[in-house]
Amino acid sequence: MNVQPTAEPVPSPTATSVEQAWSLAETAPEESSVAAAEGIKEAVSAKSRTAGSIVDTLDSLALSLGNFRISLFDVLIVATVIIGVLAAAWFISKMARRLMRRVKGFDDTQQVLAEKVVSIVVWSAAFFLGIDLLGIDLTALAVFSGAFGLAIGFGLQKTFGNLIAGIILLMDRSIKPGDVIAVTDTSGQQSFGQIRRIGIRAVSITTRDQKEYLIPNENLMINQVENWSYSSKNVRIQVPVGVAYSADLELAEKLMLEAAKSVERVLSVPPPTVWLDQFGASSVDFVIQCWIRDPEEGVGNVRSAVLKKLWWLFKEHGVEIPYPQQDVHLRASPELEQVLTLLSQGKVTKE
Repeated sequence: MNVQPTAEPVPSPTATSVEQAWSLAETAPEESSVAAAEGIKEAVSAKSRTAGSIVDTLDSLALSLGNFRISLFDVLIVATVIIGVLAAAWFISKMARRLMRRVKGFDDTQQVLAEKVVSIVVWSAAFFLGIDLLGIDLTALAVFSGAFGLAIGFGLQKTFGNLIAGIILLMDRSIKPGDVIAVTDTSGQQSFGQIRRIGIRAVSITTRDQKEYLIPNENLMINQVENWSYSSKNVRIQVPVGVAYSADLELAEKLMLEAAKSVERVLSVPPPTVWLDQFGASSVDFVIQCWIRDPEEGVGNVRSAVLKKLWWLFKEHGVEIPYPQQDVHLRASPELEQVLTLLSQGKVTKE
């Protein structure tokens, strides 16, 4: 009986490549993730034996994880490079901002936008330069890059959102430094403030009582904003005034216009106006409407100046500002008639 020799199975190309990769991974020497540290170590050892021994000692204190190895010497090199790159980036960014401020062709908004763009470019370049100087093998961190990147993405989502929102606000010029916008405090009362600065994360707004509000850029981009100086800095002020029903209304209106025009900050164009608003319970109610161009200097102080001047004009011309009045109607009854009779005869005394 002839026995045919059994042929050995031929390994597939895929299996062969996997086995070769596995064997190479098992026999591959541990390498430092910081390639620059190896070159510095060799250079120091060649220059000085004592320094070389110190470097070898620091390099021997290492942590290994598979083919990934990092020593105390690597940590010191990384820290030195990071500090150096950060210091250089901070200095370059500061000098760039100074140069931007000297450029006369930019207004305040364009200057802030240019400073932000330059700052982003400088810090991005510093990051990649630091990676290049260290010679970090990022493939060694491939195992952790997915989870780490996801965590960074979620953690910095709001930060990057506010950064992009700030750039968009500056580009479309809907909100810019120097604008006066309405703000609402924690108690729900509305006030106004001037935008001092648009930062990376938030907009700084200062009110007349020197309270500073930090509002995230994203909130100002997606929410409704009352901007008093978006297309024009002119703001209208309304001053309510009441006079007695017996007063000369034409004279009162003339004095109101005179009082408004006498205030320095009130604009002559458009001119102040006076409107009869309603017939109130105790007075004839008017509204003085006047315009100012500098709301950041205050609104209440203009209203106060108009009323103060109007007080002296009314007093000089005999125009009465009435007190609250109320009419009381009494129903006729025998008891009431008896009391009125006694009052008329003076027979009612205090007991």
